[in-house]
Amino acid sequence: MPTNAQHRNYRKTYKTPRRPFEKERLDAELKLVGEYGLRCKREIWRCQYALAKLRKAARTLLTLDPKDPKRIFEGAALLRRMSRYGLLGEDELELDFVLQLTTQKLLERRLQTKGFKQGL
Repeated sequence: MPTNAQHRNYRKTYKTPRRPFEKERLDAELKLVGEYGLRCKREIWRCQYALAKLRKAARTLLTLDPKDPKRIFEGAALLRRMSRYGLLGEDELELDFVLQLTTQKLLERRLQTKGFKQGL
């Protein structure tokens, strides 16, 4: 009898930059790799991709009417998730603050970054 031993998600978790040799971007990425102790630039691209998905969700919710049930329900869920991740404080629980998130704020919350900053 066949078994389903492994289930995989065949979805990419990062998105490579459109221009591979842009000087400003390369310098900024190298600085982030050194500052947060990242293994490779793909980890930066992964954070940028996750942040882009969060910001896209917030943008689509902001286009809806403030009394729309979808905006109320999904907006509250998005803000609760951002608060649980520690990306937004208690005074920043609005969709506008999700759009102001940066890659550095996301990288600060990584366990690897916490260990690297403490010198472990």
